[in-house]
Amino acid sequence: MIEQLLRTPLTELVGVRHPVVQTGMGWVAGPRLVSGTANAGGLGILASATMTIEELEKAIVEVKGRTDQPFGVNLRADAGDAKARCALLIEHGVKVASFALAPKPELIATLKEHDIVVIPSVGLPKHAKKVASWGADAVMIQGGEGGGHTGSTPTTLLLPSVLDAVDIPVIAAGGFFDGRGLAAALSYGAAGIGMGTRFLLTRDSAVPDAVKELYLSYGLDGTVVTAKVDGMPHRMLRTRLVQELEETSAVKRLGPTVRRTLEFKRSSGMSWVDLAKDGREMKKSQGRSLGQMALAANTPTMLKSGLVDGDTDAGVLASGQVVGVLDDLPSCEELIDRVVTRAAEELRRGASYLS
Repeated sequence: MIEQLLRTPLTELVGVRHPVVQTGMGWVAGPRLVSGTANAGGLGILASATMTIEELEKAIVEVKGRTDQPFGVNLRADAGDAKARCALLIEHGVKVASFALAPKPELIATLKEHDIVVIPSVGLPKHAKKVASWGADAVMIQGGEGGGHTGSTPTTLLLPSVLDAVDIPVIAAGGFFDGRGLAAALSYGAAGIGMGTRFLLTRDSAVPDAVKELYLSYGLDGTVVTAKVDGMPHRMLRTRLVQELEETSAVKRLGPTVRRTLEFKRSSGMSWVDLAKDGREMKKSQGRSLGQMALAANTPTMLKSGLVDGDTDAGVLASGQVVGVLDDLPSCEELIDRVVTRAAEELRRGASYLS
C-alpha cells in the first residue's frame, strides 16, 4: 500500500489518501468492494438504490466493521424515503452522501449540518451551478463513455465546461481506468476521478467470476447505449439479450416489463402506493413519460439477474466503454496503487516539458 502521492481538493475534503472514487453501481458496490476501496486509500461509494432501508443500514454497519476509513453512500434524491435514508447516514457517521440526481436544498443543508460531504452527479454545467448554489461540496460528472445511465457529451467536453461553471471540486467519471486518465483529469483541473467498470472488474467485486470473464472478452465496440430497458439512455454490454430488446417492439416488451415490475415490488418490499410515489417523483425530477416510468422497474431486476445471479440470458450488464481495454482482475489495492503511481509519473513527465 503506497503513501499519499497526490494531494487534491478531493483528498482534503473527504480525508482519503488518493483522489480515486469507486462509483455507486447498483448490485455491484456492496460492502466488500466499498471497504476494499476505502482500505486501499480511495473513496468507496455504497450503492443504496437497489437496497431496502433495512438492507442499507446492515450494509453500512458491515462496511464500518471492515474499515475505519471514510466512505460514502449513493442515494436517489427522488426516492420517497430519501430523508429516512439520509437519517441513517447521520446516525452512523457516514462521511459522504452522493446523489444520482440533485437533492433538494433542505436535504443538502441537513446533511451539511452533520458534517456529511454532499456530492451530486451532474450532466450539464447549469446543473452544477444549481447544486453549487444550494451548498453542494463537490460534483461528479460522467461523460458519455461511462456505463449505466449516461448522456451523449464526452468527458473531454463535459469536464472543462463544468470546471468553468463552478468553483467547487469536480470529480471526473466516464472513460477512466488507469493513471494516465487520472493525470489527464487533474491537468484539466479536476479534483479526482471516478471509476465504475474498472472497479467492477476487480477481485474485490462480488460479481460472479464467469460474468467478469465475459466482460473481459469484449472489445471497444462491445457496448451499446439503449433506451429499450427502462426508457432512458443506458450503456451496457452488447449481449444477445440486449440485441433482442433493441429489435423487439414495445408491445412484445409489455409482458416481461409487467413481470419484472412485480418482481421488483416483491424484492424491494415497496407497496403499490410507494411505487406510485416514486413514479411521481421520477416524473417530476426527470421528466419521464408514463411509458418510461413503467419501464423503470426493469432496470434493477434485469441488472440483478446479470450482475448478481450471473444469468446473462435474463439480465443486462451495465458497462463503460473502457471494458474494451481491460484484461485483468486486480485487487482494489493493486488497482489504486498503480493508478496513483502512474499518474504521479505522468504529471512529473509533463512538468519536465516546462522551460
